Amino acid sequence: MAQGYNSLPWAVKGIGYNYRMRRVMILLSAVLTGCTFLQPTQDPNLLIQQAVAGTLAAQPPTFTPAPLPTPYPSPTPMTLAGLFCEYQFCIGHPVSMAFYDHLAAQNPLTPSTYANGFLAAYQLPGMLINVIWLQAPGTADPQFLLDTLLDDQADTRTGSLDVKLVRGMNVMYTPITTTISPDVPFGGAAAWTCGDRVFAWKVYAPNAESAGPLFEEALARFTCN
Repeated sequence: MAQGYNSLPWAVKGIGYNYRMRRVMILLSAVLTGCTFLQPTQDPNLLIQQAVAGTLAAQPPTFTPAPLPTPYPSPTPMTLAGLFCEYQFCIGHPVSMAFYDHLAAQNPLTPSTYANGFLAAYQLPGMLINVIWLQAPGTADPQFLLDTLLDDQADTRTGSLDVKLVRGMNVMYTPITTTISPDVPFGGAAAWTCGDRVFAWKVYAPNAESAGPLFEEALARFTCN
Protein backbone atom coordinates (compact mmCIF):
# COMPACT_ATOMS: atom_id res chain seq x y z
CA MET A 1 0.00 0.00 0.00
CA ALA A 2 2.78 2.24 0.87
CA GLN A 3 4.45 1.48 -2.37
CA GLY A 4 1.31 2.21 -4.28
CA TYR A 5 0.87 5.39 -2.38
CA ASN A 6 4.36 6.44 -3.02
CA SER A 7 4.02 5.73 -6.74
CA LEU A 8 0.81 7.73 -7.11
CA PRO A 9 2.39 11.17 -7.12
CA TRP A 10 4.60 10.20 -10.01
CA ALA A 11 1.59 8.99 -11.92
CA VAL A 12 -0.25 12.19 -11.14
CA LYS A 13 2.80 14.15 -12.11
CA GLY A 14 3.07 12.24 -15.40
CA ILE A 15 -0.53 12.98 -16.25
CA GLY A 16 0.03 16.65 -15.50
CA TYR A 17 3.16 16.75 -17.64
CA ASN A 18 1.42 15.16 -20.60
CA TYR A 19 -1.45 17.59 -20.21
CA ARG A 20 0.85 20.54 -20.13
CA MET A 21 2.77 19.34 -23.18
CA ARG A 22 -0.47 18.88 -25.07
CA ARG A 23 -1.48 22.44 -24.29
CA VAL A 24 1.94 23.70 -25.38
CA MET A 25 1.62 21.86 -28.69
CA ILE A 26 -1.89 23.24 -29.20
CA LEU A 27 -0.69 26.76 -28.42
CA LEU A 28 2.34 26.35 -30.71
CA SER A 29 0.12 25.11 -33.53
CA ALA A 30 -2.17 28.08 -32.99
CA VAL A 31 0.75 30.46 -33.05
CA LEU A 32 2.10 28.94 -36.27
CA THR A 33 -1.35 29.06 -37.86
CA GLY A 34 -1.71 32.68 -36.81
CA CYS A 35 1.65 33.51 -38.31
CA THR A 36 0.51 32.00 -41.57
CA PHE A 37 -2.54 34.22 -41.65
CA LEU A 38 -0.51 37.25 -40.61
CA GLN A 39 1.93 36.93 -43.56
CA PRO A 40 1.93 40.24 -45.53
CA THR A 41 0.01 40.16 -48.83
CA GLN A 42 1.91 41.15 -52.03
CA ASP A 43 1.40 44.59 -53.62
CA PRO A 44 -1.24 44.21 -56.39
CA ASN A 45 0.62 46.76 -58.53
CA LEU A 46 3.71 44.59 -58.33
CA LEU A 47 1.66 41.57 -59.36
CA ILE A 48 0.30 43.48 -62.38
CA GLN A 49 3.79 44.58 -63.39
CA GLN A 50 5.05 41.03 -63.13
CA ALA A 51 2.12 39.77 -65.22
CA VAL A 52 2.72 42.40 -67.91
CA ALA A 53 6.44 41.64 -67.97
CA GLY A 54 5.70 37.96 -68.34
CA THR A 55 3.25 38.61 -71.18
CA LEU A 56 5.75 40.79 -73.05
CA ALA A 57 8.50 38.24 -72.56
CA ALA A 58 6.27 35.54 -74.04
CA GLN A 59 5.56 37.52 -77.21
CA PRO A 60 7.75 36.87 -80.27
CA PRO A 61 10.35 39.61 -80.91
CA THR A 62 9.39 42.26 -83.41
CA PHE A 63 11.78 43.39 -86.14
CA THR A 64 11.80 46.82 -87.75
CA PRO A 65 11.89 46.31 -91.51
CA ALA A 66 14.78 47.93 -93.31
CA PRO A 67 13.75 51.06 -95.25
CA LEU A 68 13.21 50.55 -98.94
CA PRO A 69 15.81 52.15 -101.18
CA THR A 70 14.84 55.56 -102.52
CA PRO A 71 14.27 55.41 -106.27
CA TYR A 72 16.18 58.06 -108.17
CA PRO A 73 15.38 59.12 -111.71
CA SER A 74 17.71 57.69 -114.25
CA PRO A 75 19.71 60.24 -116.22
CA THR A 76 18.35 61.17 -119.59
CA PRO A 77 20.80 60.19 -122.30
CA MET A 78 22.18 63.27 -124.01
CA THR A 79 24.62 63.42 -126.86
CA LEU A 80 27.44 65.93 -126.75
CA ALA A 81 27.65 66.03 -130.52
CA GLY A 82 26.76 69.50 -131.73
CA LEU A 83 27.00 71.00 -128.24
CA PHE A 84 29.49 73.61 -127.04
CA CYS A 85 29.92 73.99 -123.26
CA GLU A 86 32.37 76.46 -121.78
CA TYR A 87 32.38 79.75 -119.83
CA GLN A 88 29.46 78.43 -117.74
CA PHE A 89 26.99 78.09 -120.61
CA CYS A 90 26.14 75.58 -123.35
CA ILE A 91 24.79 76.21 -126.83
CA GLY A 92 23.95 73.99 -129.79
CA HIS A 93 25.61 74.14 -133.19
CA PRO A 94 25.71 72.00 -136.37
CA VAL A 95 27.58 68.74 -135.81
CA SER A 96 29.79 69.43 -138.81
CA MET A 97 31.09 72.65 -137.20
CA ALA A 98 32.88 73.53 -133.98
CA PHE A 99 33.19 76.79 -132.06
CA TYR A 100 36.55 78.28 -131.20
CA ASP A 101 37.49 81.24 -129.02
CA HIS A 102 37.85 84.09 -131.48
CA LEU A 103 39.32 86.46 -128.87
CA ALA A 104 42.01 83.94 -127.88
CA ALA A 105 42.81 83.38 -131.56
CA GLN A 106 43.38 87.11 -131.95
CA ASN A 107 45.35 87.48 -128.71
CA PRO A 108 46.14 84.51 -126.41
CA LEU A 109 46.61 86.94 -123.53
CA THR A 110 42.99 88.15 -123.69
CA PRO A 111 40.77 85.08 -124.19
CA SER A 112 37.04 84.95 -123.61
CA THR A 113 35.87 84.84 -119.99
CA TYR A 114 32.63 84.51 -118.07
CA ALA A 115 32.14 88.27 -118.26
CA ASN A 116 32.55 88.67 -122.03
CA GLY A 117 33.52 86.60 -125.02
CA PHE A 118 33.37 85.91 -128.75
CA LEU A 119 33.01 82.48 -130.38
CA ALA A 120 33.12 81.67 -134.09
CA ALA A 121 32.43 78.56 -136.17
CA TYR A 122 32.54 78.23 -139.92
CA GLN A 123 32.17 75.75 -142.73
CA LEU A 124 33.55 77.16 -145.94
CA PRO A 125 32.18 78.26 -148.20
CA GLY A 126 28.62 78.00 -146.99
CA MET A 127 28.20 79.01 -143.34
CA LEU A 128 29.58 81.23 -140.57
CA ILE A 129 28.23 81.50 -136.99
CA ASN A 130 29.20 84.05 -134.33
CA VAL A 131 28.24 84.13 -130.63
CA ILE A 132 29.09 86.97 -128.27
CA TRP A 133 28.14 87.63 -124.66
CA LEU A 134 28.51 90.35 -122.06
CA GLN A 135 27.91 90.43 -118.32
CA ALA A 136 25.20 93.04 -117.69
CA PRO A 137 23.37 92.46 -114.37
CA GLY A 138 19.78 93.65 -114.31
CA THR A 139 19.48 94.01 -118.09
CA ALA A 140 16.12 92.81 -119.41
CA ASP A 141 16.35 94.13 -123.00
CA PRO A 142 19.06 92.38 -125.04
CA GLN A 143 18.63 94.48 -128.19
CA PHE A 144 21.77 96.54 -127.56
CA LEU A 145 23.93 93.42 -128.00
CA LEU A 146 22.00 92.43 -131.13
CA ASP A 147 22.86 95.83 -132.58
CA THR A 148 26.49 95.33 -131.57
CA LEU A 149 26.77 92.01 -133.41
CA LEU A 150 25.23 93.25 -136.65
CA ASP A 151 27.68 94.77 -139.12
CA ASP A 152 26.44 98.24 -140.06
CA GLN A 153 28.39 98.12 -143.32
CA ALA A 154 27.22 94.69 -144.51
CA ASP A 155 24.13 93.46 -142.60
CA THR A 156 20.53 94.56 -143.15
CA ARG A 157 17.52 93.48 -141.13
CA THR A 158 14.59 92.13 -143.10
CA GLY A 159 11.09 91.45 -141.85
CA SER A 160 9.93 92.22 -138.32
CA LEU A 161 11.73 91.63 -135.04
CA ASP A 162 10.36 88.50 -133.37
CA VAL A 163 10.28 88.94 -129.58
CA LYS A 164 9.29 86.07 -127.28
CA LEU A 165 9.86 84.54 -123.84
CA VAL A 166 11.66 81.17 -123.94
CA ARG A 167 12.22 79.29 -120.66
CA GLY A 168 12.22 82.59 -118.76
CA MET A 169 14.65 84.28 -121.19
CA ASN A 170 13.79 87.40 -123.18
CA VAL A 171 14.60 86.39 -126.77
CA MET A 172 14.52 88.38 -130.00
CA TYR A 173 15.30 87.24 -133.54
CA THR A 174 15.46 88.91 -136.94
CA PRO A 175 16.28 87.61 -140.42
CA ILE A 176 19.01 89.49 -142.28
CA THR A 177 20.68 89.81 -145.64
CA THR A 178 24.38 90.55 -145.98
CA THR A 179 26.98 91.59 -148.48
CA ILE A 180 29.81 90.01 -146.52
CA SER A 181 30.22 87.31 -149.23
CA PRO A 182 28.26 86.22 -152.31
CA ASP A 183 28.37 82.64 -150.94
CA VAL A 184 26.33 83.58 -147.86
CA PRO A 185 23.89 86.36 -148.81
CA PHE A 186 21.29 85.48 -146.15
CA GLY A 187 21.23 84.89 -142.43
CA GLY A 188 19.66 85.67 -139.09
CA ALA A 189 20.58 87.34 -135.83
CA ALA A 190 19.27 86.97 -132.30
CA ALA A 191 19.87 88.13 -128.73
CA TRP A 192 18.61 87.00 -125.33
CA THR A 193 19.19 87.33 -121.61
CA CYS A 194 20.22 84.58 -119.20
CA GLY A 195 21.15 85.20 -115.58
CA ASP A 196 23.36 88.26 -115.34
CA ARG A 197 24.53 88.05 -118.95
CA VAL A 198 23.27 88.99 -122.40
CA PHE A 199 24.01 86.76 -125.41
CA ALA A 200 23.85 87.43 -129.15
CA TRP A 201 24.01 84.99 -132.08
CA LYS A 202 24.37 85.49 -135.84
CA VAL A 203 24.61 83.19 -138.84
CA TYR A 204 25.50 83.80 -142.48
CA ALA A 205 23.93 81.14 -144.70
CA PRO A 206 23.52 80.39 -148.43
CA ASN A 207 19.70 80.58 -148.22
CA ALA A 208 17.10 82.39 -146.13
CA GLU A 209 15.25 79.22 -145.05
CA SER A 210 18.13 77.70 -143.07
CA ALA A 211 18.85 80.61 -140.70
CA GLY A 212 15.75 80.33 -138.50
CA PRO A 213 16.00 76.55 -137.83
CA LEU A 214 19.70 76.92 -137.05
CA PHE A 215 18.91 79.45 -134.32
CA GLU A 216 16.08 77.32 -132.92
CA GLU A 217 18.47 74.38 -132.66
CA ALA A 218 21.10 76.50 -130.92
CA LEU A 219 18.61 77.96 -128.44
CA ALA A 220 16.94 74.60 -127.71
CA ARG A 221 20.22 73.30 -126.26
CA PHE A 222 21.24 76.54 -124.59
CA THR A 223 21.73 76.63 -120.82
CA CYS A 224 23.66 78.99 -118.56
CA ASN A 225 24.77 79.18 -114.95
